[in-house]
Amino acid sequence: MSTILIVEDNEKNMKLARDVLQAKGYQTLEAVNGEDGVRLALEHIPDMVLMDIQLPDINGIEAFTRIRANAATAAVPVVAFTASVTPMDRSRITDAGFDGFIGKPINLKEFLETVRKTVEGAAR
Repeated sequence: MSTILIVEDNEKNMKLARDVLQAKGYQTLEAVNGEDGVRLALEHIPDMVLMDIQLPDINGIEAFTRIRANAATAAVPVVAFTASVTPMDRSRITDAGFDGFIGKPINLKEFLETVRKTVEGAAR
């Protein structure tokens, strides 16, 4: 069973992502800020991270950079999970090196397809 770390400060978005993923058989870990997200990634080495960009402490790009900087988590795929969908925001996210992008509000079919492809790709 794959484990997905959700880093999301909005309670409704967290609940939706958690419920959808758990209903599809994924285990989830949850962090409501970037610092906790980095800590949980290092402690548990999840199969994938869903990273919000706008977080209350360090932003998602900084948290992503810290996860990638550690040898233990450098290969963990990290997908941006954000309402920041302007072309400039997407460009910043892509330039940072994220493995994918899921916009909010989420489209359930696209959300699950992105998660499935990302987890399967990481398992190879």
